[in-house]
Amino acid sequence: MEPNASIRLLLFTDTHLGFDFPIRPRLQQRRRGPDFFANFRRVLKHAREHRPDFVIHGGDLFFRARVPQRIVDIVYTDLLEFAAEGIPILIIPGNHERSVLPISLFLNHPNIYIFDQPRSYLFTIAGVSVAFSGFPCERKIVRDRFSSLVSSTGFHALDSQIKLLCMHQTVEGAQVGPSDYTFRSGKDVIRRSDLPIDAFAVLCGHIHRRQVLGRLDKAERDLPAVIYPGSTERTSFAERDEPKGFYEIELAPQPAGNWQIIGLDFIQLPARPMEDLILDGNLTPDTLASTIRSQISDLNRDAILRIIAGPDLDPKVKVLITSRFLRQVLPESMNFQFGKGFNVWRNEKSGSA
Repeated sequence: MEPNASIRLLLFTDTHLGFDFPIRPRLQQRRRGPDFFANFRRVLKHAREHRPDFVIHGGDLFFRARVPQRIVDIVYTDLLEFAAEGIPILIIPGNHERSVLPISLFLNHPNIYIFDQPRSYLFTIAGVSVAFSGFPCERKIVRDRFSSLVSSTGFHALDSQIKLLCMHQTVEGAQVGPSDYTFRSGKDVIRRSDLPIDAFAVLCGHIHRRQVLGRLDKAERDLPAVIYPGSTERTSFAERDEPKGFYEIELAPQPAGNWQIIGLDFIQLPARPMEDLILDGNLTPDTLASTIRSQISDLNRDAILRIIAGPDLDPKVKVLITSRFLRQVLPESMNFQFGKGFNVWRNEKSGSA
């Protein structure tokens, strides 16, 4: 291998394809589903143009386990077309898929690798052996089973220069939400001390906020860094301030003969703004529509709104705030959902309008 040669990875995850993407929509209105597909395709387009050695999807390719066959075919057609470019893509089944991807002949392409069970995939790039070990999302007691799951992949017996662990799990120290909630314990949280020290890095999905746990300049006896690229789109208001995108990772040999991560670049993807619309005060049935229009006049026309009922909102006004009413008042380019102060029925019926 050339002295300055490197190995490049592209890591993305939690695309949640199929969310708000009805095949036969009852109402013709803007949906959020196309946003998720658009960013998925932006990542694949970037990979086609920049030609990494490997692409890794860290899990939750789909937004749930059972999705319409039409959506499965759309997603797998995109994957098949990408695989034809000659770049290996490795995919971990996530918890939203209940750890199993929908079956399809499309997945038999030689450049598509699925961690459908604990296993390892071995590659040689310019004379350098690279191993990816991984397992489908463990949705029960991964804390107790983690070491045996890693062993089941054959990881410890691998004689590769670079050994990467791929998974869709929560690791101790990961943070989420506007309050920076930190996972520290629990049956679904993997202890950092249990990570194999001979792993070069852990490429991980499941946590929607991008973050890196540990040091990228790993020494021989250090625990590996855990790299979360985060989701490619905002899936909830807890993520409203989070940039969305994916990581480009570059590995290079060092004079001492070891390898290190010399590049970790976050490539940001478009994400629509999320805004709260609080309805309160002296609203009347006659002023409701005009007040809403005035409150949103300075907002991005592509915003996703969360409609919140303030404590002083007149009940006679509150009952008028329905999905049908909001569709008439808000621009067609906006999506909305009901938040605090509205009952469960209304929240369920609104969805993403």
